Amino acid sequence: MAAKIISGTEIAAQIREELKKEVSEMKDKSGIIPGLVTILVGKNPASVSYVTAKQKTAHELGFYSIQDDQPEDISETDLLNLIDKYNKDPKIHGILVQLPLPRHIDEKKVLNSIDPDKDVDAFHPVNLGRLMIGGDEVKFLPCTPAGIQELIVRSGFETSGAEVVVVGRSNIVGKPIANMLLQKGKGANATVTVVHTGTKDIASHCKRADILIVAAGVPGLVKPEWIKPGACVIDVGVNRVGEKISEKTGKPVPILKGDVDFDAAKEIAGAITPVPGGVGPMTITMLMKNTVKSAKLHAGIK
Repeated sequence: MAAKIISGTEIAAQIREELKKEVSEMKDKSGIIPGLVTILVGKNPASVSYVTAKQKTAHELGFYSIQDDQPEDISETDLLNLIDKYNKDPKIHGILVQLPLPRHIDEKKVLNSIDPDKDVDAFHPVNLGRLMIGGDEVKFLPCTPAGIQELIVRSGFETSGAEVVVVGRSNIVGKPIANMLLQKGKGANATVTVVHTGTKDIASHCKRADILIVAAGVPGLVKPEWIKPGACVIDVGVNRVGEKISEKTGKPVPILKGDVDFDAAKEIAGAITPVPGGVGPMTITMLMKNTVKSAKLHAGIK
């Protein structure tokens, strides 16, 4: 029997409907409107596309949102001053600086200048420290790992006591999702193993996993024989492996593949995310969820 396909597109749409309702109630009861600013330096086409999608979603949910475009040659000092302005702006609850930045700007310095209580991407060392401590200390969860957790929970997979294997140890996905699933409470309380390029026998670890999260950036890395029958497989990889001509537009579009051999894996797994349409749609949605939470925290709303 083929695996259940976990649709990130559908689950993201569900969460956005919940957020839209939450935002409407906040406006009616307290007059609070979640505020998000996205800062774009230069005109990198991929960055423009990401920022446009974030702003579109913010508008759809009823946010107060600002798209602040800055020239490629903005000085580091001017960018830091701009962030400081938004740190002090009471109408702004979330600040997002789109990466990558031009070479003359220190990305780490810029990200660390964002007020941790407005860092809705949850990249600031303070927020990563809060995540490590867990519990009530956590203000915001990193967006892609938070999306992964929602996909697992909303698909009906029990995390408490589950064997979870995370393939990859990046600061963006691998480390934070491992930390999140280790915590006590709903959607966590798992036994977590992280495997990486230094692991001797990755396959033997993967075969034990009730929940397998793959974020290695290597197309087709995980073979079907690495998967425990009935396991939940979350494929975070989005790898460009070529181009094809779109039937709709007649223009070339990228061919995307995940880190898991999807067609073979779906015959063994209990549930699996597709690429595209799996983890991807969740990331922006969780950014919006963090912004709503930030607005509530700033307003003292529980």
